[in-house]
Amino acid sequence: MESKMIPKISREDRRPEKPLLKCNECGSTSHLANTCTKKTKINQVQVIEEAQCNEEREESDLYSTVSEDTPVEDYPIENITAFFEFTEVHTHLPQYSEDSHYLINIQNSRIFKTKPARGKGYTAGASCITSILVNDIDSKVNFDTGAFCTCVGKAYLQAILPGWKNHLLPIEGVQFSSASNNMYPMGILDTNLVFPHPEGSVRMKTEIVVMENCTSQHIILVNDYLNIYGIDINNPKDRYYTFGENKRQKFAFSNMPKQISIVPSKKDTYKEEFVAN
Repeated sequence: MESKMIPKISREDRRPEKPLLKCNECGSTSHLANTCTKKTKINQVQVIEEAQCNEEREESDLYSTVSEDTPVEDYPIENITAFFEFTEVHTHLPQYSEDSHYLINIQNSRIFKTKPARGKGYTAGASCITSILVNDIDSKVNFDTGAFCTCVGKAYLQAILPGWKNHLLPIEGVQFSSASNNMYPMGILDTNLVFPHPEGSVRMKTEIVVMENCTSQHIILVNDYLNIYGIDINNPKDRYYTFGENKRQKFAFSNMPKQISIVPSKKDTYKEEFVAN
């Protein structure tokens, strides 16, 4: 009898061959598609490319539907911002109004201080009176941006500068008027106004028109010298004014009452050398 040798089969040979697994997203054999980290990056790139294509397509469709002859009321909503920027460039300074201008993008003005109750808005006003020196005498000046020329009443001038009549410059052929009545000029006073400041005072040479019937108890400094010397009045939380390009040196306004009493000066002469400076 012949014996046949049956070869032994090892355990390794008995194992079935496993299929080669790989990621269906990136093709890597180190992981599967459900744990692929590159899948997110691929999707992000696709989303960005699709968004860019959509934006370009929308812009192309938008500009193709709008022409120069298209009425403004027929403009798509997307065109409002562009139209506003175009009109703002031409109407910023100086500002003017025409029938062809449309009011768009209206914003509420910012409030810097507490707004008074309804019907009490007039109580929020503040004076523009500040302390100065005229001929070494403490005086008051009021900034009035609604008037035309700097002036002072003879009664207040007599209280701070006795002897002023001998130093008047003539004025002829000029008529002045206020909101209520006519003003009668007596002459022009050439003098200096000194604005005191701890970091350095400012002297301003002015020609003040003396009015016979002006009852204001301060010098009225208006647009003529406000423009010449570049005086800017600022109204943030703390009101102040500046001279010229020096915006760091701030001058404060006085908290003056509505009625200002006139204190006569003890001096009886007008210093000629002060005017000549």
